[in-house]
Amino acid sequence: MQLVEKIIQNELCTGCGICASISDNKIQMGLSAQGYLRPVIHQPLSSIQESIIQDVCPGITLKHESLDATYHPIWGPLIQVRTGYAVNPEVRFAGSSGGALSALLIYLLENRLVDYVLHIGVANDDPLRNEIKISRNHAEVVSNAGSRYAPSAPLVNIDEYLKGEGKFAFVGKPCDVAALRQYGRKNPAVSQKIPYMLAFMCAGVPSIEGTYAILNRFNTKKEDVRSFVYRGNGWPGMTRVEKHDGTSHEVDYGTSWGTILNRYLQPRCKICPDGIGEFADVVCADAWYGKDGYPDFSEQDGRSLIISRTKVGDALVNASCDTNYLCTASLPIADVSQMQPYQEMRKKMVISRTFALKLFFKMTPKFANLELYKAALMGGVLANMKSFIGMAKRMIFRK
Repeated sequence: MQLVEKIIQNELCTGCGICASISDNKIQMGLSAQGYLRPVIHQPLSSIQESIIQDVCPGITLKHESLDATYHPIWGPLIQVRTGYAVNPEVRFAGSSGGALSALLIYLLENRLVDYVLHIGVANDDPLRNEIKISRNHAEVVSNAGSRYAPSAPLVNIDEYLKGEGKFAFVGKPCDVAALRQYGRKNPAVSQKIPYMLAFMCAGVPSIEGTYAILNRFNTKKEDVRSFVYRGNGWPGMTRVEKHDGTSHEVDYGTSWGTILNRYLQPRCKICPDGIGEFADVVCADAWYGKDGYPDFSEQDGRSLIISRTKVGDALVNASCDTNYLCTASLPIADVSQMQPYQEMRKKMVISRTFALKLFFKMTPKFANLELYKAALMGGVLANMKSFIGMAKRMIFRK
């Protein structure tokens, strides 16, 4: 059995598409029966291709090498931690949080530091699916803003862009950025062509079936949908379905994500140590305000959490502030836990969950230089025991 087949069989695939890009068309990405993007193998890979996948696939390998930042056991490489928002009110409103990522991208384009941005947006021929988008100006960045809680494979043809004209900024999920960063250790074109890698924090990738479940809530058929927005146009923004007949339906973020979409997460996401974009130059997230000890999802002016992880990323944020693209304020690292409690818990529990997989003789990822044992100690013995038992029960139930 080839490596990619083992990755799929052991439910470690993140669906990023990096294997397809380096396979010389031997692999294509397609939706699985469960609604996740997965490699479809048409021809056996060479030993060289398998070796590259072994080192770059984020589903089975996450490894930091040289860092130019202080490493925090929970929050990863840190240079500066801030909250902020896009100064332009249109950008702030369109973004999923405070529009910080969009503002950074617009700064890069308008100051000609990159020729374009490669990121994900709504597919032209299907409002429920995602596809790779190229943005070259303010308007295109804004049109592709907002979260897309469905499968995406932004690296599926990354080699074509690396061989093409111009430099570009890449925006993706943490696993996408990790794959690209690791691929850069194999292919020097990555650093030559992609001077900036940006990420957004991710709580997991839902199957397209999660989107269909939202439609079912509204008694709406797929073919009747004209547009589908998961978030954005406010903070956190409503999930909104518009139909061809002019009618529409809305549901709040707490309901759409908290009670529907998060029930469809792909298995690899359950043991992810990097929902926080540790391999990015800059990562952004929701800087939730607190209410009764929990994040407050009521509608208000957007605010982003902005973490600079490299000197390149920190210089980008500073320049964007100096030129009035971003407005930011410093944030103590201890406050991040109140804004992103799920991400904190998740990293603390990774070791116990992977140990449970080993108990069932499952293939497990190799994580290096992520300080996961320190994170587990910070999580406590009791919490990790519960996490271990919970994962073990899932494995038994699947059998």
